[in-house]
Amino acid sequence: MTPEMVTELARQALETTLLVSSPILGLSLFIGLAISALQAMTQLNEATLTFVPKVVVLFVALLFFLPWMLNTMTTYMADLLMNIPNYVH
Repeated sequence: MTPEMVTELARQALETTLLVSSPILGLSLFIGLAISALQAMTQLNEATLTFVPKVVVLFVALLFFLPWMLNTMTTYMADLLMNIPNYVH
């Protein structure tokens, strides 16, 4: 296995990780900022106001994005497993 192959495998792994995690992290960031802005405007500093909407939105996002996330990870793993003979030589 050449250093270029190792670098390419690491790049693909990081790319897949970022691709799969970005919808959930992006929605979490957006909801957190929106709730924080709402709390700042209304001066309601209640911890449950940030926790409950995030959990609900992330649960709905997982229901929506999970098939795509699983398909992306399965495709990556299948490609990785199919190329094992190339990595050994």
